[in-house]
Amino acid sequence: MMANTDTPILEVAILNVRASACNEFETAFCEASAIISSMPGYISHELRRCVEVSNRYILLVHWRSLEDHTIGFRQSPEYQRWRSLLHHFYDPFPMVEHYGPSIIADA
Repeated sequence: MMANTDTPILEVAILNVRASACNEFETAFCEASAIISSMPGYISHELRRCVEVSNRYILLVHWRSLEDHTIGFRQSPEYQRWRSLLHHFYDPFPMVEHYGPSIIADA
């Protein structure tokens, strides 16, 4: 079932980074953050490091629509710069999934 294209979505990626490259990855991600945050349809993002597995991160990106990520960002020249900054750190390459609105409200 495809998401409504006008519904804000959450992009989720579990990033396994080569253990010897975590510091370099975090530095590169700071630079890459300026790229993604400048894209049309971008709302916000965060990167968190796993407590149990020190070379694992979760990337959460809020987009205005699925297409803002899959077409607007992924098919842009800016994505090529993002890719060159970050993709060589991943082992294995991450699976990216998209999620719809929250089912529950904040308590």
